[in-house]
Amino acid sequence: MDHERLTGRACGPPFPAYADLVTALLAAHVRDSSRRDAAVAHVLGAAAGYSYSDIATVATIMSRLGLEDNACVRITRTVDAMLIFSTAYLVQSRCGRVVILSFRGTESANLGNWLGDADVGSASVLLDGVPLAVHSGFHRNLRATQFEVFRELDLALRGRSLANPDKPVEHPLEALYVTGHSLGGAMAAIFALTLDRRGEHRAVADALRAVYTYGQPACIGAPLPPSARAITEKLFRHVRVRDPIPVLPPVAWGRFPHLGHEYRFERGAWAESEQPVQQLKGIREIPISLMAFFATGKSRSRARYSLLEHAPHLYIDELRPEGQVTEFGDMG
Repeated sequence: MDHERLTGRACGPPFPAYADLVTALLAAHVRDSSRRDAAVAHVLGAAAGYSYSDIATVATIMSRLGLEDNACVRITRTVDAMLIFSTAYLVQSRCGRVVILSFRGTESANLGNWLGDADVGSASVLLDGVPLAVHSGFHRNLRATQFEVFRELDLALRGRSLANPDKPVEHPLEALYVTGHSLGGAMAAIFALTLDRRGEHRAVADALRAVYTYGQPACIGAPLPPSARAITEKLFRHVRVRDPIPVLPPVAWGRFPHLGHEYRFERGAWAESEQPVQQLKGIREIPISLMAFFATGKSRSRARYSLLEHAPHLYIDELRPEGQVTEFGDMG
């Protein structure tokens, strides 16, 4: 287990990108939990994308966006033989009122990570005493770091600094946002869905404002018990239309319908889709989408899917509201 803590530093002009980000995060999803917020989508998309990096980079990017002097924690567990490659980041606002929990997605150069993604298995969780199928590999990676994540959230709920738990912050945790790209998005969705809203994690469930995912594969079976539907109203999935990952795993490996609100990027804008993307019926298009990554020009554009379209920086670029400065301090 690798566990790091760090304090992010305030950045000079043109940062912060959002002048009063804490207030914006506290205000979002209060009156209408099912309404997507564009600024939240951008900030959480950046958190998800940069979760592939180190703790110093995550803390810096979140400071630039508006969580200046944040407390940042990285929790990592790797067990190669069990196909476990699990990393979670928690970013706490200086005042303590907001925490962003971001799960790292599949590491592109890690074969074991890809094999874990293919391990659909036959795992299940109990919701209201009813077994619900979940993707085995995703669930195992979530469980690998979940205990430590809850320990950190408990500190935040008790008004402690995540950078230095011996020190208090001004306020206990009020608003929790959960996010992730790719595998990280699946872990975020399963995390929220399986929160024990009546037991020991009730306070965490009460603080949960929303879950925003990007390029998330399908991961949860159906039908859902009635109590779970409130959580799916807080789930906002973002899908680029030629990204192949949201249509995985193929139906032949198990049926996992997408849940929550789906937003697709088409014609230069994000819009809610009436119907979620459907799982691939077969596996034939998987190698085609992989080969399209290396194609150029018309060959690339002819492919229905291309793995290149899954890149987290493309999601971040398209999530940035018009006129909003980037995490690099320019207009992109």
